[in-house]
This record gives sequence, C-alpha cells and structure tokens, in this order.
Amino acid sequence: MKTIYQYITFLERESTGKTSKWACRNKKSEAVLGEIKWYGAWRQYCYFPTIQAVYSAGCLNDISDFIEQLNPKI
Repeated sequence: MKTIYQYITFLERESTGKTSKWACRNKKSEAVLGEIKWYGAWRQYCYFPTIQAVYSAGCLNDISDFIEQLNPKI
C-alpha cells in the first residue's frame, strides 16, 4: 500500500480489528493535517480534516488515491 506521496504521508495511528485510523501529515513539517478513518454512516473510509488548510488538486488526488486503497471493493 502506498503511504508516501510528494507532499504528504499517511501513518497508521491505530487499528481496531476491522478498521484502522491513519494520520495525514505534511512531509516537510510533519504537522497532522487530518485523519482518515471509517465512517459507518457511509460504509467507507473518509477524510476528516483536523486543521483549516489549503490543498492543491494534486494533494486532493493523493488523499483520494489513499482512501481508494483502503475502501473495500464493492
């Protein structure tokens, strides 16, 4: 699974058997930008920002790519 991208990385924070939580971090400053975790209402992993930040289209594509790796194929 790809976890390192050009400007952001994803680090697993915890796992609870069926699901896991991942921190989305800025590669340069290592600041936590958000979290990817299971959202039961939608039955899929979603991105939850923890700070107000500006994302380029490339960063959003990287977040989307990572989530697609986590979400079960239906």
